[in-house]
Amino acid sequence: MQRKRYSPGRVPGTLLGLGAGLAVVAGALTGCSAADTAEDVTVDAKAGAAAAPVAPPGRYRTLFEPCGAVPQATLRDLLPGTAALTDVERAAVLRGTAAVTYDTDRRVGCAWTADSGNGTHRLVLDVERVVSYDPTVSDAARAQEVYTRKQLAAGIAVPETPAPTPTAPTTAATASGATKASATGVAATPTGTPSPPTASGGATPPGTGAPSAGTPSAPATTGLEPRLLGGLGDIAFVGDTLGTTGGSGTQRVVSVVFRTSNVIVTVEYRQRTTGAAAAPDSKELQDRAQNLARLLADRLEE
Repeated sequence: MQRKRYSPGRVPGTLLGLGAGLAVVAGALTGCSAADTAEDVTVDAKAGAAAAPVAPPGRYRTLFEPCGAVPQATLRDLLPGTAALTDVERAAVLRGTAAVTYDTDRRVGCAWTADSGNGTHRLVLDVERVVSYDPTVSDAARAQEVYTRKQLAAGIAVPETPAPTPTAPTTAATASGATKASATGVAATPTGTPSPPTASGGATPPGTGAPSAGTPSAPATTGLEPRLLGGLGDIAFVGDTLGTTGGSGTQRVVSVVFRTSNVIVTVEYRQRTTGAAAAPDSKELQDRAQNLARLLADRLEE
């Protein structure tokens, strides 16, 4: 049998096919590796993205026990009717009645009531710890929103920051008039603008002279109106309302509200009179309520 001739440099067809197959497989592996690398880069880039800043938590995580927060001597001053009670009755009144809440770390309260010969005194204490569930809003900022609603409900407006007044641009005519006035030494007067009347002219410029008989005057203030208070917590106000009760009695309710970080404290002190007794004194009730509020503010600092 005759053998095939072998030519150096000539590659058999089988080897060529095998080489082409290996090249295809290598290309596929390279493509997969490149795709995997690109995908890994994408995942790493997402993992390394900067997260949104989280607002700081509030200063307070728990609340104090309210019924024991007011000293016994202070309670006796606020509830003068306890002086006529027996020791057992007085102890029961000064113990107070705790408010029913479902989470004492979020809200607590206590109330005391004592009757006297000509009326009733009642003290209510409410302490609320505000928590923000928005990670971008701090607990203190959310507490400020709650406090602001209480302030508006008391009829005290929230001061607004005035917007800056834009400066009017100087026109070419004004600049020209100023130049001429400087050169001649005479003040320039805009054309068509009447000069103000002299003292002998008889006319009185608007806004001057005696007001007309129908102009209402501003109401007199006593310094005891609902208002903001200084030196109490981060921000505070006092409210004061006077109303009538059944028959000919009157009732005055004084509320002192202050915020410290994410805690809001409300002290409500009311006195009700009966018959022909005089209306409760506003200054006396406000002074007592403010003194108690400052005592509680010091308690929060402990």
